[in-house]
Amino acid sequence: MGEAPLYLGFDLSTQQLKAIVVQSDLQVVSEAKVDFDGDFGVKYGIEKGVLVNEAEGEVFAPVALWLEAIDLVLARLKEKNTPLGRIRGISGSCQQHGSVYWARDAGTLLGGLQPGKALVDQLTAAFSHPYGPNWQDHSTQAECDQFDATFETADRLAHVTGSSAHHRFTGPQIMRLRRKLPDMYAATSRISLVSSFLASVLLGKIAPWDISDACGANLWDIPSNAWSEPLLELTAGGKDGVAELRNKLGDVRLDGGGSMGSISSYFVDRYGFSSECQVAPFTGDNPATILALPLRPLDAIVSLGTSTTFLMVTPVYRPDPSYHFLNHPTTPGQYMFMLCYKNGGLAREKVRDALPTKPNGSDPWAEFNRNVLETPPLDVRTEADRAKLGLYFYLPEIVPNIRAGTWRFESAQDGTDLQPVSAAWPPETDARVIVESQALSMRLRSQKLVEDPSGASASGLPAQPRRIYLVGGGSLNPAIAAVMGSVLGGVDGVYKLDVGGNACALGGAYKAVWALERRDGETFDELIGKRWKEEGAIQKVDDGFRDGVFQQYGKVLGAFEQMEGKILQEAKNT
Repeated sequence: MGEAPLYLGFDLSTQQLKAIVVQSDLQVVSEAKVDFDGDFGVKYGIEKGVLVNEAEGEVFAPVALWLEAIDLVLARLKEKNTPLGRIRGISGSCQQHGSVYWARDAGTLLGGLQPGKALVDQLTAAFSHPYGPNWQDHSTQAECDQFDATFETADRLAHVTGSSAHHRFTGPQIMRLRRKLPDMYAATSRISLVSSFLASVLLGKIAPWDISDACGANLWDIPSNAWSEPLLELTAGGKDGVAELRNKLGDVRLDGGGSMGSISSYFVDRYGFSSECQVAPFTGDNPATILALPLRPLDAIVSLGTSTTFLMVTPVYRPDPSYHFLNHPTTPGQYMFMLCYKNGGLAREKVRDALPTKPNGSDPWAEFNRNVLETPPLDVRTEADRAKLGLYFYLPEIVPNIRAGTWRFESAQDGTDLQPVSAAWPPETDARVIVESQALSMRLRSQKLVEDPSGASASGLPAQPRRIYLVGGGSLNPAIAAVMGSVLGGVDGVYKLDVGGNACALGGAYKAVWALERRDGETFDELIGKRWKEEGAIQKVDDGFRDGVFQQYGKVLGAFEQMEGKILQEAKNT
């Protein structure tokens, strides 16, 4: 490998497999993708990448589909004359929480792959279960109740594992499948996450779980950095099954960097990879997102897609049932704080569509934005006006755990005297209030993790994020950006991160660069920070912190929390 090295990052999401190749300086050389519905929808009968058993709330994907996608995406890279022989290292991002079940012969089959045959033709017998549960699965309520009860409360479970019990988390999924398919479970030699599954195929042997992705299972004791014995016992069905389950899970790799081994000879002979190419640890899609740029403590990423996700890096471990804490995928002692909301872009679209229609086919988003920007914060126009607060849930929400519905409240401007409002406001008012509501929920739940971003207590700046990066479709909307900055702050401003929908794949590629080029003790942010260029990757879209306005929202945070509590009493998901 005498020529300049290249690095490959994968992103195996619900609907696609992407591959992106970068140089050491992080410049993109080549990319390719496989669309699961477009390329394999007819063959596997999938829709949006998954199969659904509505009667039981199961959502899952055929593992064979992923095997075919691996071969196809590499073939497409090769068709583009991508110099695969120069790739020195590989890492990647995969959908979180999903699990893959390996049969007894998996190790032999992985290690004996022949380059003349496709992966799917050689590895079908390597799995004890042909499907992998998807993060959208909601079949595990009974198991989740038992997980929460193991430590008596959801708060205590969150302290141990970083999260309360969730339907999609791997531990409850394993527990349910053990009960539903006992013979399959007995025939399973190892259980992989989707991230370690993809790494295993590339290595030709079973790869360990990643230290960050393991935190999405409700099984890893984050403070102790070990498997939780009580939760292993619960998942395994008793103490007698703990040793067997521990063997199925294997050890968790604590180092997010370095090499787990050379690439399988299958890929050397079939696609022309170098035998010196190394496979670094893979991670989950949310951890990979924070690796798509050198995200520093007190920086926040807000993903404004169909759903909404809020991500921060913090050295402080302060778990709570209403959000998630995960180990940082590359930096020991740092954590990833994550909020996930179902009601994101879809909810905003519903409010947009309720606005009075304008003639001449005007852009509905232009009308929405005009109303957002023309309505003052909290719709307070005079000293006598009351602050308007609301929740707009067109789907049952996760945070807080409330059924679908719309609720409107008002309070005094200082947050006192919270009262429900019986009559709906004009839809023009709802446009601003829904965006404020989404931002206030993020601020409420992240407020204990932020501090004066200047680091000087005498600066007078209130605690807030340093920078806010927006990604996803909503990041293109200037009105949403303005409200996010007004509510959340961001003393250095609000920025749109423009990586063409490749944040997860780039995070994987950058992880490979760091994993194999780091010097002793060199952190991911140190190495990537020296090479990452803001130009062309980010664009400042709002000033962020507005003195006075930020404090105005701060006064009603307590009222917002009180409103959620009142609604929870009458409309909690069951």
